[in-house]
Amino acid sequence: MSIPAVALRGLNIFPGMVINFDLKRSRSVNAVRSAMKSDALIFAIAQRETSVDNPEFDDLYKVGTVISIRQITKLPDGAMRVMAEGKYRAIIDAIDESEKAYILAEIHSVIEDDGHISEDRIYEEGAKRALFEMLNEYTGFHPKVNQSLKTQVNDKMAMGDIVSRIAMNIPIAFEKKQQILEIISTTDRYSALAKILYEEAQVAGIHAELSKEIRQKIEKNQREYILREQMAYIRGALSESGELTDAELFAKKADELNASEEVKEKIHKEIKRFENMSESSTESAVERTYIETLLEMPWNNCTQDNIDISNAENILDEDHYGMDKVKERILEFLAVRNLTSKGQSPIICLVGPPGTGKTSIARSVARALDKKYVRICLGGVRDEAEIRGHRRTYVGALPGRIAGGLKNAKTSNPLMLLDEIDKVSNDYKGDCFSALLEVLDPDQNKQFRDHYIELPLDLSNVLFIATANDVSKIPRPLLDRMEVIDVSGYTANEKFHIAKRHLIKKQYDANGMNRKMLTISDAAIKDIIRYYTREAGVRDLERKIGQVCRKCALEITSGDLKEKITVKSANLADYLGKRKYLDDKIAKKDDVGIVRGLAWTAVGGDTLEIEVNLMPGKGELRLTGQMGDVMKESAGIALSYVRSVSSRYGIADDFYANNDIHVHIPEGAVPKDGPSAGITMATAILSAVTEKKIRAAVAMTGEVTLRGKVLPIGGLKEKLLAANIAGIKKVIVPKENEKDILELSDEIIGNMQIVYVERMEEVVTEAFA
Repeated sequence: MSIPAVALRGLNIFPGMVINFDLKRSRSVNAVRSAMKSDALIFAIAQRETSVDNPEFDDLYKVGTVISIRQITKLPDGAMRVMAEGKYRAIIDAIDESEKAYILAEIHSVIEDDGHISEDRIYEEGAKRALFEMLNEYTGFHPKVNQSLKTQVNDKMAMGDIVSRIAMNIPIAFEKKQQILEIISTTDRYSALAKILYEEAQVAGIHAELSKEIRQKIEKNQREYILREQMAYIRGALSESGELTDAELFAKKADELNASEEVKEKIHKEIKRFENMSESSTESAVERTYIETLLEMPWNNCTQDNIDISNAENILDEDHYGMDKVKERILEFLAVRNLTSKGQSPIICLVGPPGTGKTSIARSVARALDKKYVRICLGGVRDEAEIRGHRRTYVGALPGRIAGGLKNAKTSNPLMLLDEIDKVSNDYKGDCFSALLEVLDPDQNKQFRDHYIELPLDLSNVLFIATANDVSKIPRPLLDRMEVIDVSGYTANEKFHIAKRHLIKKQYDANGMNRKMLTISDAAIKDIIRYYTREAGVRDLERKIGQVCRKCALEITSGDLKEKITVKSANLADYLGKRKYLDDKIAKKDDVGIVRGLAWTAVGGDTLEIEVNLMPGKGELRLTGQMGDVMKESAGIALSYVRSVSSRYGIADDFYANNDIHVHIPEGAVPKDGPSAGITMATAILSAVTEKKIRAAVAMTGEVTLRGKVLPIGGLKEKLLAANIAGIKKVIVPKENEKDILELSDEIIGNMQIVYVERMEEVVTEAFA
């Protein structure tokens, strides 16, 4: 008999059952439509592999069920929901290949054999009772199945119907249901179902037994943990797994770790905690990360330092020109290490303007000593946890930057650069400077504790080098723990040698140039330094050299050039444009109320003229030029001093009551502060009041007191460099700064006359024309 057929995925239909199922494949939908045009009968048969989209004859089981379609509901996307009732079993003989729209099956019905069950009433009654007992034992482990079967089976039904309904409703694999469907004899079907129920009940009982044994070891609410322990119990019983677990692998690494017993004990304790956690839980992932971090820390691992002094000296000289104090301190450290074989690692703070090579010298020191180099940028760090790490109670906790640097270096004695330490900020999250106190204290950093690691870290072998631009922003307790080395600005001659040795070659390589293609003359380099840059370091100088190289590269690639390019002083403007800076020249003649002072800035020294004017008024002091609070106080002190000595210069007693004094410092857009302009403002005010001229070729710097005493100041090297460039002939400095002047090279001082003073009377003598 020919009949439309539908192939079912993972589903069996038994005779006498009413069931709903969905059809999505076009061939199945077409088969239902064809059946509805005739007697609404269709053959439902399960396919062997659910992944096959267009099953052929060999892809189908041999026994299925002829079903009667009761209702059809259309679903979105062309799908269909069918409610049908199973009628009788049938065997598929062939598929009509000529029908392409749906499966047209050739089938013949199966005559069911009730066997001796229906003939023997007592045997049938006993079989039913045995089946219901096994069913009750099975449903005892599956309460939901028991609820659904209560209304569908009873002992009044025929044995064949009971077997079909039970097989249809219990949650077993569809392959087992197919086995029952294919059995013709009711007696054999009963036996097969009874065997399945017995096996499933035994498996459920063993499962419950295992659950009971494991539940005694752990809390009742840890369901995931129970499942994991069950798997571990079963694997152990069956001996299926021969590989090391994660916990065993961690324990093996911990035993091989080069660390103290305290560290190993802590790691093993954490591994035991990890073993008792579910692998899929969040706590397990956090614990795994923590254990891996502890295992990756260097602990007692150290690299061997290269203590060859001559080798270190050669490398430092090769990489950097000048910076003698830094090089000398590193060589001293190596000398002590050679004599004592230990030597405490110094904690150095390099202080100076930007672009003076503080960061790069640290890298060269690491290369000279064969140390691993770790750079930690502290600029803008405002959270204490960045230094000390986050506590593990927080989500996403990580070690601090110090511990993280050691982990990345894989050694406990690297060179650690704390870059821009003066740019550290503080807020409600903690004081970062205070957190650094323990890190940079040689007596405390042997037991430094990171909040995340929770174990003492020995930082005594780490060579710390910090860099800063402004030492005044570093708290005194932290500054006291570091050895401060001033890295002052470069002279024009030093910049020239740095450009010749390093910068030109670096820019040649960066821009694809070589000496056969481009030559920059010495005069051109000096002009770049003098007229196109104004800085203490060499960063802008390097950029200007790079600009020259890029312009030359454009000329070469255009194809018009036939010989190499030579950049001279005469044609430098073709590459860099007009001169950006002009020399600060001294005034051409002596003047009243105008005195040239010397200032220190973050980018080097500078000269500035202080102007004082008198006008009729009520004795007010007016200050302009963006002066800071300290400079305003210095102006007030200078005026008070001048008023106290007015009688010496024949100034009337009512002079200050009838005149206003205006003090102005040009370049009003630039903020200025500090006490070092004290004697300059006092001299300018005295000049304006007495109407006596000041020598144009004189510059001065120093703090003044109410009694006219001159106090020392800082930044002399940069200030004298600026004075030398401006053509100053005489510089007045405090007597107490004489020791600083003696350390400066003749190149900085040049032909200038340095005059040391202790009191304002000496300043007046030297400055007044």
